[in-house]
Amino acid sequence: MDTIFLILGLILSIIFPPAALLCFHFIPQMKVGYNFVIHFVVNIILCILFYLPGIIHALLIMFGIAQKFC
Repeated sequence: MDTIFLILGLILSIIFPPAALLCFHFIPQMKVGYNFVIHFVVNIILCILFYLPGIIHALLIMFGIAQKFC
């Protein structure tokens, strides 16, 4: 079951990264607060200005790589 969520998260990260963050990272872990707002807004700005960095940012957040630096 985890591999299905991983594949769906990857596909959604490529199609629409902010939705992937909401569906597969923030809502299941209930991380609502300052970090959520910052990462969500940064991801939306990255997607509006440059699409590829938005995808990279979503993948980093989803796999927990960026959590080490926050």
